[in-house]
Amino acid sequence: MFNPSRDDVRRFFCAIWRKRRAGEVLQPIEAAALEWIERHPEYQPLLEDEAAALAAEFPPEEGRENPFLHLAMHLALSEQAAIDQPPGIRALLQRLRERCGDEHAAAHEAMECLGRIVWEAQRALLPPDPAAINAAYLDCLARRATRR
Repeated sequence: MFNPSRDDVRRFFCAIWRKRRAGEVLQPIEAAALEWIERHPEYQPLLEDEAAALAAEFPPEEGRENPFLHLAMHLALSEQAAIDQPPGIRALLQRLRERCGDEHAAAHEAMECLGRIVWEAQRALLPPDPAAINAAYLDCLARRATRR
């Protein structure tokens, strides 16, 4: 299983931005990540300085969003939709896009569910139950997709 470190994730996004600026060819996963980098111009200056990106801290008590976590969540949602994993997520994300009227806004709504599920799984201190986690995740998305 692929389990990148914090620095691996940061280097990944910095390398994509460096390749984009140099006009280099991107791998498909890099191209998908680039779409989200381009939608977040506020993160681009940090991506230009890999040393600063590796050293940056984003403690929750400072109220600063972690751009690498944010971009990784965007990419995770894109990949989940592309392969419909967990099953049914593609349709739920589409319903959420229709309700929000915008793919980016819908992704931010879905991130609330994804973030909560990850946080609860880490907090539980029990072996994860993938079926229960997926059910809770899809339920959260379904509730958000049908909100008025």
